[in-house]
Amino acid sequence: MTPPDILRLDNITKRYSSQLPPAVDRVSLALQQGEILGLLGPSGCGKTTLLRLIAGFEQPDDGDVFLGSQSVCGTTWLPPERRDVGIVFQDYALFPHLTVAQNVAFGLQGNSRGGPTATEIEQQTAAAISLVGLEGLKHRFPHELSGGQQQRVALARALAPRPTIILLDEPFSNLDVQVRLYLRQEVRDILRQVGASGVFVTHDQEEALALADRVAVMHQGRLEQIDAPEAVYGQPSSRFVAEFVTQANFLPAQHSAGGWLTEVGCFKAKTDATDQPGSQLGQVDLMVRQEDIALVEDAVGGAVVRDRQFLGREYKYCLQTPAGKWLYARLPVGNPIAIGSRVTITVPSQQVRLYPRQSGDARLEPVGSTGSPPATAML
Repeated sequence: MTPPDILRLDNITKRYSSQLPPAVDRVSLALQQGEILGLLGPSGCGKTTLLRLIAGFEQPDDGDVFLGSQSVCGTTWLPPERRDVGIVFQDYALFPHLTVAQNVAFGLQGNSRGGPTATEIEQQTAAAISLVGLEGLKHRFPHELSGGQQQRVALARALAPRPTIILLDEPFSNLDVQVRLYLRQEVRDILRQVGASGVFVTHDQEEALALADRVAVMHQGRLEQIDAPEAVYGQPSSRFVAEFVTQANFLPAQHSAGGWLTEVGCFKAKTDATDQPGSQLGQVDLMVRQEDIALVEDAVGGAVVRDRQFLGREYKYCLQTPAGKWLYARLPVGNPIAIGSRVTITVPSQQVRLYPRQSGDARLEPVGSTGSPPATAML
């Protein structure tokens, strides 16, 4: 039996200026009990605004927000403190003059579901602090804690009233890499342990795929795709999702009897894409993920290795095609291919997809160019 939706957005729109496109444009989605949803997208895509609309810090211009079966921004407006929603801010928003225990208890004192006694507040505060593993630090002040510990306090404060939904705005962006990796798994485990549902905002693709049960990819205020992480990565519904989530390569392709012909070889798409817009005129780009590419050194190969990065478990190669286009490949560590070598590109898995041609590709350089690849592409 499908769990009931505890959150539903119906065609939510938010504008800050009539002269600009909406910050959030007709977004609809639903969240089930116990589910973790990741809002993923680049800066300015509207994901934080959407989180603020759910929390009640912003009012939509159109559409409605439902918590359970109750509308909270239709005819009856419910302020943030009455929405049974816990919030973890990007900068933690801890009170510097309060101890860990006092910061956590603050969320209970403002609880709208009744007036807990002092004993109940003390018990719930202790339980929340224990849940995030800070039992021995309850008398410390925020400045006496590390960034990861401060984030735990913020999470404990949000969890203490046991809200229906936890909202997290870029919760790990201020942390060191190792702390971030550890804490994001711990946050997932804690939400699972208490049975809370969560919505978190991130611009980190790996973080969204690792932490969320479903990923909602946003672009220019709109919801491009919402699905399980494996589906978003494996079957991106738009070119933007393919570029942003998988950081894939795109090659102009022409349909032929043998498959889709590109300047570095002929490929067969697993799905019939001859009905793609522009496909009959050859106006299609073929998408190949970096990890699906295989390279073979070949003196007459169609691409040249312009750079190689050692990433620990793999090498990342920057390649240039005869037309000057930059391509990227990730191969397991083994015998490295020297910079300057010519290579033949193959895709053994045939894991390729097709999208309508997009003009003005920033990764296309003049033929014969040997300059550096675009800096953003090397991230």
